[in-house]
Amino acid sequence: MTRAVGSRRRSAAATLAAVAAATVLAACAPTSPPEPEPAPAAAFGHVHALGWDPVSDRTYAATHDGVWELPTGAMPEAYPGAGAGPAEPVQVGGNRQDTMGFTVARPGLLLASGHPGADDDHDLEAPNLGLMSSTDGARTWTPVSLRGAVDFHDLEAAELPGGGLRVYGLDSADGTVRVSDDGGATWAAAPPIAARDLAVDPGAPDRIYATTAEGLMRSDDAGASWSRVDGAPALVLVVATDAGDLVGIDVDGTVQRLRGDEWTAHGRASGAVEAMAVVGGDEQWLLLADERGIVASDDLGASVTVLVPGAT
Repeated sequence: MTRAVGSRRRSAAATLAAVAAATVLAACAPTSPPEPEPAPAAAFGHVHALGWDPVSDRTYAATHDGVWELPTGAMPEAYPGAGAGPAEPVQVGGNRQDTMGFTVARPGLLLASGHPGADDDHDLEAPNLGLMSSTDGARTWTPVSLRGAVDFHDLEAAELPGGGLRVYGLDSADGTVRVSDDGGATWAAAPPIAARDLAVDPGAPDRIYATTAEGLMRSDDAGASWSRVDGAPALVLVVATDAGDLVGIDVDGTVQRLRGDEWTAHGRASGAVEAMAVVGGDEQWLLLADERGIVASDDLGASVTVLVPGAT
């Protein structure tokens, strides 16, 4: 899935909140987790989500075979994580879970869901991981809620005005959008929607978008009700950026952007797109996982730099 994961760059206050939350959660993790070891890109399998974390300064791919750090040495200095990554893709922490849902919820806080790998430590409970969190760059994971019960195929997060963390999870079992206002500890269920992808507006946490076979849908009440976005192209994936734009991939592979009331077409993906994210601050970068591998673009797909060739 997408995730605008990485696109949610927070204010200074939000960052301080993130550090506080990370300090509490880190107490549950080993003091000195092992450094990740390089592994062949062929082990990626399907890419479910992409993102960048400003605390670790790493770019991540959540895949069928765990979470990976991506090489960024080929990226120009304008890319937020340029040169900070490994020389080749690295599977983080040796965990091989099928990471279906993934998001950089706050700086330094990763959230994920999916299924444990066959050889994983079965503190990761089958058949579903529920919601789990990491504060050490995906090296270790701590169960948060719904362990063994729920597999979220998409996760989105946004700051609440009072300093809490709103988390949306798309339950793969019935299409229910579950909503949490306490960082995923407890949940309420909104009505099901046949969605492929979700995106939350960073500046309005009650506003979420969903790509569906009937078109792009929008909710202004945290998923309680939905309406069609008039004039929107038929999108498969969508991200809501900090700048107030929507960026999506349509069914033909074209990158589409909504700015104000106008949709404009930009570059194109190559073949089927597995995952998308928008990362960075003033200079935003589009990350795509498609037939070229995992690529980055600062012009909405008109030109790309390949991070991992043929990784998808």
